[in-house]
Amino acid sequence: MARHAQLDQWLQVTQAIRVASTLRIADHLKDGACSAEKLASLTESDADALYRLLRALAGVGIFREDPDRTFALTPMGDCLRTDSATPIGGWAEHVGNTAYWQAWGHLLHSVRTGGNAFRDLHGEDVWEYRAKHPEANAIFNRAMTDMSRGGGEAIVKAYDFSSFRHVVDVGGGQGSLLAAILRACPQARGTLFDQPQVVAGAKTQLQAHGVADRCEVIGGSFFDAVPEGGDAYVMRHIIHDWEDDEATAILKSCRGAMIKSAKLLLVERTVAPPNQLPGKFSDLNMLVAPGGRERTSEEYAALFEKSGFELTRVLPAGGFNVVEARPC
Repeated sequence: MARHAQLDQWLQVTQAIRVASTLRIADHLKDGACSAEKLASLTESDADALYRLLRALAGVGIFREDPDRTFALTPMGDCLRTDSATPIGGWAEHVGNTAYWQAWGHLLHSVRTGGNAFRDLHGEDVWEYRAKHPEANAIFNRAMTDMSRGGGEAIVKAYDFSSFRHVVDVGGGQGSLLAAILRACPQARGTLFDQPQVVAGAKTQLQAHGVADRCEVIGGSFFDAVPEGGDAYVMRHIIHDWEDDEATAILKSCRGAMIKSAKLLLVERTVAPPNQLPGKFSDLNMLVAPGGRERTSEEYAALFEKSGFELTRVLPAGGFNVVEARPC
């Protein structure tokens, strides 16, 4: 998609995708092509404006415009369906959300000061903001669930969880990744741990995946304590949200709950070598919003050393990595 757009149009493409996802255009097209007028009626939108949006997105490969001004899904646009196996719609709505979008417009502040753009602009960090704004929190939860659904199977294929009997998912959102692990490991039980407002709807998700009877849901803060008793502690996209001091505190909480033989498994991007892209714009995203950073494998090793762990291996997993460590 992005290769077809000029560099100065990327921000426009991002917002256009966000609008198409919010209107659930891909869901309306999953059974076949449809006119802009009919889509406008289904989505309560202006027909002319919607046509202009869709033809622009067809220009970058999200949809296909036919000569009769009807639109159909492309393989890329199929990822915007809410039932896609690799959904991106939730993430598009999250990063295009007004408060988040405004923070990216404040990137210059972060580069000049090293400070967090979101906090400087809104007067509170992303966690405090979401706790006060249920709609933004719901969008974020959907984004995290979508990413887990898209990546959970890749993680289970990349890493062998079969030796574990009790998997604790720390900061696990509404449980999509933990559900994927438990489906692959019928001998295991799980504990889902996250902030109370995040796990409030987790039971429904776990029931839908058929693993609720093997999973305990606990609300709390990983800065205070982490549930004990697991032989595997998983954190997906958690440590990158934090700078080293906070990340160390989270890891020490995990270490305090773990037995000597347990494993720590971080699912994270790792920053690529010079002049290669992976991880680097995500790192800027951490600077702008949560206030954390992406790290190299060497930086994870140093972080583990400060937290009572030893890095054992890094395994690729569908665009991310499983970073494994053991207690020292």
